[in-house]
Amino acid sequence: MRITGISDIVVPIKSSIRNAFIDFSAMTASVVAIFTDAVKDGRPVVGFGFNSNGRYAQQALLRERFIPRLKEPGASELQDGRGLIDPAKAWAAMMKNEKPGGHGERSVAVGVLDMAIWDALAKAEGVPLWKLLADRYNGGNADPSAWVYAAGGYYYPGDDAKSLAAEMRGYLDRGYSTAKMKIGGADLATDLKRIEAVLQVLNGRGENLCVDANGRFDLDTATAYAEAIASLKLRWYEEPVDPLDYLSHAAIAARYEGSLATGENLFSMQDARNLIRHGGLRPDRDILQFDPALSYGLVEYLRTLEMLVAHGWSPRRCVPHGGHQFALNIAVGLGLGGNESYPQVFAPFGGFADDTPIRDSRVKMPDIPGIGFEAKNDLYAVMKPMAEAGPSR
Repeated sequence: MRITGISDIVVPIKSSIRNAFIDFSAMTASVVAIFTDAVKDGRPVVGFGFNSNGRYAQQALLRERFIPRLKEPGASELQDGRGLIDPAKAWAAMMKNEKPGGHGERSVAVGVLDMAIWDALAKAEGVPLWKLLADRYNGGNADPSAWVYAAGGYYYPGDDAKSLAAEMRGYLDRGYSTAKMKIGGADLATDLKRIEAVLQVLNGRGENLCVDANGRFDLDTATAYAEAIASLKLRWYEEPVDPLDYLSHAAIAARYEGSLATGENLFSMQDARNLIRHGGLRPDRDILQFDPALSYGLVEYLRTLEMLVAHGWSPRRCVPHGGHQFALNIAVGLGLGGNESYPQVFAPFGGFADDTPIRDSRVKMPDIPGIGFEAKNDLYAVMKPMAEAGPSR
């Protein structure tokens, strides 16, 4: 199985929404198609990948460095013992001549290609990615379903609390019992009113509501919010301070008895390890949100999980950011704690297979080879023309 070509495009995923830090009116994503000479059901195998929301398209890095490196080695240099693509060897080829540290945007570019490689590999094997992962790394034990929560709760113009409540009722109608909302884009008093409006929709059940500050607060503000919401017993309090400010994370963890969640803006095993070593997080209650699509892909995510286990953390404490099918397959196949979901924003990349219902915030996986993009019509409408046009480079 060898790579015969690679195509990439840039797709807008703009949304008229904002969190405490950025608006998404100009957001883009890279989409890649990796063509191979493997044939399944009479058709050449094509793997697809894209970058998760929150980071922009990576076309320059893809075209200047990582796509050429992936095409440079001979076929045998990227193959496993059975002649299939070896994702770890492909990852090593992409990272050739890259210095350690400074993970920044390159982790996103590598993650896009890594996703497509895993999609192609699972298709060549004729199995869903979740099953391939369970068989290879989890003793064949895939979860029967994944816990998912509806991420949204952005700021609205005008009567924000009313619009926010309507949004949350929509999530309940879709089958979600747990949702997440944004905080930090207004003052504390306003945000507490917004939280109260959402809790009324959720019948006062704090365990079904997560709040996300997107790293906006300094330590004093984060502490003030922690004190104000402590009695609500929320599901978790997410990114209260800058994601790289481990000392402040440790200070909040020492003062807030509830669950904290963070990690979506850490893009390597080394950064994740520093969080575990120095962030004061507690393996009995806190949530780790590393997004494999943004952090060098699944090859690096497997290293991160190995590191976490060595430090006494269960994979069940991991609930990846991004709301995409790649992370959902990983959650089911490797026994994670669940996955984010974006039912209403970041189209067409958010959400899961079209015919897969959500019931009580749980979703079952379809039995489709690869990641399952072909079962999500609006997303596959972006990818299918790439496959039909063939490789551009």
